[in-house]
Amino acid sequence: MSTLAAVIGRILIAAIFIVSGIGKLMSPATFEAMITGAGLPPGLAIPTGMFEVLAGLALALGLMTRLTAVLLFGFTALATLFFHSRFSDPMQLTMALKNAAIMGGLLLVFAHSQMWWSWDRMRLARKGEVATLTAQRQAHEAELRAARAEGMAEGVRTGRVDPGAVVTDVDGDGVPEVRKRRWWG
Repeated sequence: MSTLAAVIGRILIAAIFIVSGIGKLMSPATFEAMITGAGLPPGLAIPTGMFEVLAGLALALGLMTRLTAVLLFGFTALATLFFHSRFSDPMQLTMALKNAAIMGGLLLVFAHSQMWWSWDRMRLARKGEVATLTAQRQAHEAELRAARAEGMAEGVRTGRVDPGAVVTDVDGDGVPEVRKRRWWG
């Protein structure tokens, strides 16, 4: 149940940024006026909106969650500093506290970045599967080498195989085939 709660929480935090970014992209002139009113250079409405949408989608999907959480944390901290720093105004104080709560949620995403149902988690699981398959293949090859050595030792002990012969199970039937070692290989 905590897995489901973590995924839903991550998606809800991401939704704030996605909806806000879409709003900035739909009416960039309104946001541009807010930006210049805060003393920031003009021309940031579209890049800001695109950043919010892309970072929100990355967070919702679980792509590079730690990096995305840190970037959105910094973005939210700067937005609080530039747009909600007048704490004497009750509305600005409320918005600053809302941003503080969002930053807290982003820190939790950072701390638990390899959450279930995310791209990062699937990538790590795939790495583990590849490592497991590699280890299994290496163990199988070691077993084959040991079986060949045992076959050779048994053949030499019983006198059926000359010590210069090579014993292998070429056809995979469990019976070792014996061939003479050639001087060229």
